This record gives sequence, structure tokens and C-alpha cells, in this order.
Amino acid sequence: MFIIFGTKGYLYQLAILTLVCGQCGNPAAHTLRKRVTKFTLFFVPLIPISTKYQTQCTFCGAEQKIDAEQAERLQAQNAGVHGGQSHGQPQQQPYQS
Repeated sequence: MFIIFGTKGYLYQLAILTLVCGQCGNPAAHTLRKRVTKFTLFFVPLIPISTKYQTQCTFCGAEQKIDAEQAERLQAQNAGVHGGQSHGQPQQQPYQS
């Protein structure tokens, strides 16, 4: 009997924010992303192993890791700016690790 297990990653784009980039200093759009790695058994994702958040500057491409609390705060600020309106579901894109 064979048991097939492994991991699979998912990348969610949570929001697009206007921030001043720490790398290039330009006020530019930044994407807020959530990366979740899940344990798989027989190619079925079961248990989240790790969750990481990051922002990426759309001007220079610099990425900055942030913690979950900062990500929630940025999302709340973004919802307040847009009047609490949701602009669709977060985009899910599997990545290869």
C-alpha cells in the first residue's frame, strides 16, 4: 500500500493599497498577499502548515514580509477608505514550491 503525501501552496491577493515604498520611496500601489502552505494526503489539501503575509510594490517590485496583525490592520484601513465595500472575492493562485 502506498501513501502519497506532500504540501501545496496557495497565494491569495487580499487587497491593493496605496503606500509609500520603503525601498524606492515612491507612493505607489502595493499588493497585500497571503501565502498558505497546506499538508496534502492523496493530493487533497487538509491542514494549513504555515501562513505568511507580504506586500509588494508595483513600482519597483520590492517585497516586504509583515505579520498577521499588520495585514489585518491594512485590510481594515483599505475597507474604511472604500466605504466597507467588497470588490469581489480574493484571488486564489496556486504556486509551485
